[in-house]
Amino acid sequence: MNNVLEVENLKVYYKGVTGEYRAVDGVTFEVRKKEVFGIAGESGCGKSTLVEGVLRIIKPPGYIAGGKVTFDGIDLLKLKDEELRKIRWKKLSYVPQGSMNSLNPILKVKDQIVDAISTNSDISKKEAEKQVPTLLEAVGLAKDVSEMYPHELSGGMKQRVIIAAATALKPDLVVADEPVTALDLVVQRGILQTIAELRDKNDVAILFVAHDMAVHAELVDRLAIMYAGLIMEIGPVIDVFKDPLNPYTKLLIDAIPSITKKSIKGIPGISPSLFNWPEGCRFNPRCPFAKDICKTELPRLRNVGKDRFVACHLVGELK
Repeated sequence: MNNVLEVENLKVYYKGVTGEYRAVDGVTFEVRKKEVFGIAGESGCGKSTLVEGVLRIIKPPGYIAGGKVTFDGIDLLKLKDEELRKIRWKKLSYVPQGSMNSLNPILKVKDQIVDAISTNSDISKKEAEKQVPTLLEAVGLAKDVSEMYPHELSGGMKQRVIIAAATALKPDLVVADEPVTALDLVVQRGILQTIAELRDKNDVAILFVAHDMAVHAELVDRLAIMYAGLIMEIGPVIDVFKDPLNPYTKLLIDAIPSITKKSIKGIPGISPSLFNWPEGCRFNPRCPFAKDICKTELPRLRNVGKDRFVACHLVGELK
């Protein structure tokens, strides 16, 4: 099997006072072995909720309303908590959004990495401690960092420590949720290089979430575009940028800042409320290409050839 992760019609809803909020409303995609698979979209489109659903870490009032998440041939949604704990970290690890704040402020870096290793494996703390310098060097940090406390580290260094801990047991898949947000461009580039090197050296697949399209262009192999709880388009990243099939994808790319552009084109309007999605295509109120069918019928994600998938009634009509 070439896929390390298969997500099928996943739904993650939140119970509200006046009804249900359909944050992720039937998402399907797969992550192949040894690839970096990106998920992009505006804030509030459901990216983080999606990965939390995949990892089964949704907290009430959120819940998984349906679907299937298959990791290495095992349906994660059917596992008991104890069975799931045996997979986490060893085979499936997580770099959370805001991970720079995930370090314990009163523990040294080495103690936190050792704890991650020994808690999730049969490796003793003594043996785990021996691995720390190598793990830190793998993410571009000096051995001395192991003796430092989080407050002594920069934002980029903290992020690298989290990545070192997440990859310590050489998992098959690392889920990284906005790992470069709030970092300056120089540090951001270093983190992206670190992630790419980990993929190449450890043969690990990476599910990479970011709202920045330029970041995806630099790092990922295939890219999924998400909007209003649904996947709008999936394809090889080069093909998606050269020939976007969905209007939303096209507008996201047009909005990327560039020194060659005289002005930046923003996307008109605002994202819809997840409590009241628009009828038809959920992007139709903001879409400059929308037709009558777009306002009444929800397009389904379909294969249009050459490893390209799109949910749009206007495929082939974009100019």
